[in-house]
Amino acid sequence: MQKLLAFIVAKRHWFLFVFCEIIAFVLIYHNNAYQRNMILSSANAITGRMMSASSAIFTYFDLQKANQELLERNSLLEMEVLRLHELIDDKTTDKTIFSQVFLKDTVLADTILKRSYTYQYLTARAISNSVYTQTNYFMINKGSKDGIHPDMGVVSPRGIAGIITTVGDRFAMAMSLLHVKSKVSCKIQNTHFFGPLSWKGGDVRYGYLEEIAAHATFQVGDTIVTSGYSDLFPPGVMVGIVESYNKQEDDNFYSLKVRFATDFQSLNALYVIDNRLQNEQKELEREAKKND
Repeated sequence: MQKLLAFIVAKRHWFLFVFCEIIAFVLIYHNNAYQRNMILSSANAITGRMMSASSAIFTYFDLQKANQELLERNSLLEMEVLRLHELIDDKTTDKTIFSQVFLKDTVLADTILKRSYTYQYLTARAISNSVYTQTNYFMINKGSKDGIHPDMGVVSPRGIAGIITTVGDRFAMAMSLLHVKSKVSCKIQNTHFFGPLSWKGGDVRYGYLEEIAAHATFQVGDTIVTSGYSDLFPPGVMVGIVESYNKQEDDNFYSLKVRFATDFQSLNALYVIDNRLQNEQKELEREAKKND
């Protein structure tokens, strides 16, 4: 208490000055309309700027939540697109043959025409990423507690990105498409010509789709998508655009240079693809190999 009183006594001139200033402002405010209006205008301007600044700050912190909601909505739309593709495939199949085969089995026919989602999209974010080695990986912020397991495909909003290889409780590592051992079955859109797509190192913008048959019809600018011939990615997922191609004289296949749709140097929002029929597919593959 004595220190407080000593401080007030030592600074009494400043306290007196502030007190007199307050009285002066009060007298000016009450006795002069012009100054009162100027003070109110200045106060409103300062308050408006403060409110704008605080609103911008709160909006910035709300962006992460808004982006997450947007990702979840997009994942539902992606699943609905896949569902529509499945329905279109069913409808365009020879209906005469179906009616003959399932004429006495309406339950089986209904099952085919009322299939549920085969693929589910789980939202995630890249929290680390490498692009400068020959064996690149990236880490996502989801793990086994979120339903992530090895051998799940990963896509960005623009195209395929990689494959889950190692999973922890809360995080998972994915082999990037920019990995010299990564191979994904892809095809030329709206055709049945397919082959393995891989990255050969070097420029992170390009990969190569190989083993395309010599009689295939395509041109520069055509779209490359996943073929659906693996249990990792559904058919029709964007991969990239044909940049150029070449064919050796003694070779029966084309090699297509593909510009990736995904920008691997700025991975952020991602979707992890859960194929609900993957275990059944893998089991059938294992059984088939036993018979070799």
